Amino acid sequence: MVTMTHDGAVRQRLGSGLVCAVVSASSFGLSGPLARGLMNAGWSSASVVAVRVLVAAAVLVPIAALQLRGDWDLLRRNASLIIGYGLVAVAGTQLAYFNAVAHMQVGVALLIEYTAPIAVVGWLWVRHQQRPGAITVAGALLGITGLALVIDLRSGAATSWIGIAWALVAMIGAAAYFILSAQGDGTLPGTVLAAGGLLIGGIALLAAGAIGIVALHATANPVVFQDFTISWWLPVLVLGTVTAAVAYVSGIAATRLLGSRLASFTALLEVLAALAFAWALLGEAPHAIQLLGGALILIGVLVVRRGEHTDA
Repeated sequence: MVTMTHDGAVRQRLGSGLVCAVVSASSFGLSGPLARGLMNAGWSSASVVAVRVLVAAAVLVPIAALQLRGDWDLLRRNASLIIGYGLVAVAGTQLAYFNAVAHMQVGVALLIEYTAPIAVVGWLWVRHQQRPGAITVAGALLGITGLALVIDLRSGAATSWIGIAWALVAMIGAAAYFILSAQGDGTLPGTVLAAGGLLIGGIALLAAGAIGIVALHATANPVVFQDFTISWWLPVLVLGTVTAAVAYVSGIAATRLLGSRLASFTALLEVLAALAFAWALLGEAPHAIQLLGGALILIGVLVVRRGEHTDA
């Protein structure tokens, strides 16, 4: 009876976690096409990121303040986690990725960054002796193979050692996102972690722009998508509320329910979401090989989920 109850609790936790993970991946996936529209209208990539995280912080900070209920000591006890989350998981990852793109193809940079689940598995194995089972490893290989097909790398793509180095830094930052999202003393709400991290990350990006590490410039030009044109403020609003506020909060919830390992592999669905949104908003239809890759990612995530349930 106890075993059956425990099994039911595990299934419920995994189910809730997967729902949060899908919401997070879908929200994150929308950010790319919206950001592309703003950049085509004259925005710099760093400006898009900075506005995105600061709008999200403005949305979440009041909610986080209510959740704290005046317990400011909770922030003090988790200050290192919140600061690390903001500087590494938010600002650091974004800066590293855009610097990588400046030296190499976007697809190659994405492929390197999205090997983060392997880094998560390695970290949990070395640091916490959480050795992955054979089923988890098989699902991981399927997911990474599918990711390579979805990105659809072209032969002879130009790259550089500087770009590779920056992409590896972005990969470490993405891995840190999943590891840090699962941390906390059990009393820190996910919204508080997300709000604090986004606020610190946004300020860090503004500081990076002020000293010339990244270029910050924006325009009020209309934003043109495939079949419609809208004012600049609407994609900015959606970027902040949906692709950052909702994405980070649901991502933290997913990681705390699923664990860093399964959550990091489920996040590969973000690539599929980005592909679908790019098709709808930018007219970038996926190739057949990308559809095959998408199927492999889905199968890989299901296999990893099975492996994590068996371990649990």
